[in-house]
Amino acid sequence: MPRMNDHATPSSGSNALGHFVLAIALVMAGWFVGQGLRDIRTADRFVTVKGVSEREVNADLALWPILLAVPDADLTAAQSRVNRNVAKVFAFLLDNGIDSSEVELQGLRVTDTYANPYNPAGRQGPRFVIQQTVMVRSEKPEVVRAASQKVGDLVNAGVVLSSGPEWGPGGPTYLFRRLNDLKPSMIAEATAEARKAAEQFAEDSKSRLGGIHRANQGVFVILPRDAAENTGGPGMSEQAQITKTVRVVSTVEYLLRN
Repeated sequence: MPRMNDHATPSSGSNALGHFVLAIALVMAGWFVGQGLRDIRTADRFVTVKGVSEREVNADLALWPILLAVPDADLTAAQSRVNRNVAKVFAFLLDNGIDSSEVELQGLRVTDTYANPYNPAGRQGPRFVIQQTVMVRSEKPEVVRAASQKVGDLVNAGVVLSSGPEWGPGGPTYLFRRLNDLKPSMIAEATAEARKAAEQFAEDSKSRLGGIHRANQGVFVILPRDAAENTGGPGMSEQAQITKTVRVVSTVEYLLRN
């Protein structure tokens, strides 16, 4: 009779080899899965930092509305007084370095106070009020500021000045129009500052700094150079100051590597 163990030996060897190959496959699969999970965890590690860039700039345009108001019982007389006051304003501006090419008349308004049923004075006092705006638009803000500080000379000359709701409390408005010229260098500076902060964080956390995961350039804002909270004064606003501060804050997320 043939011996049973002579036929069983090859089968046992095949099973052992199969088990060994399966074990190796499981080990390799586990290694690959572990590597994948490690890569996922690494990719999810990042730091969010901010970089700030600021520039101090001077306004390059001044707008100065000078609002005249003349009351009179006679409309023709009121208009004549307005014309004389306008001439005084033009002469004042010219004496202070503002050419007539930078000045124009705007917003002539005539009010009949007797026609207003809500006038508490009724038909008493001057019937007509004429308002005329002399608008100064100049690319010499410093000259306009110097002239505006002498506005008392107009009052001394008999010119009645008023502040209207459309112009606020009065005085020049100073604008900065060259923001686009600053944007490239300021964005580069803000990004560089953000990277410095990220590199310091990576060093402190014993990590290596990777590439940018996400970035937000930020919004450019123009602020008053001399900001003061809770003052309520018109001189503290950005548009009332010739010198301003331009600021941008960039937010960048950097990947961290082990």
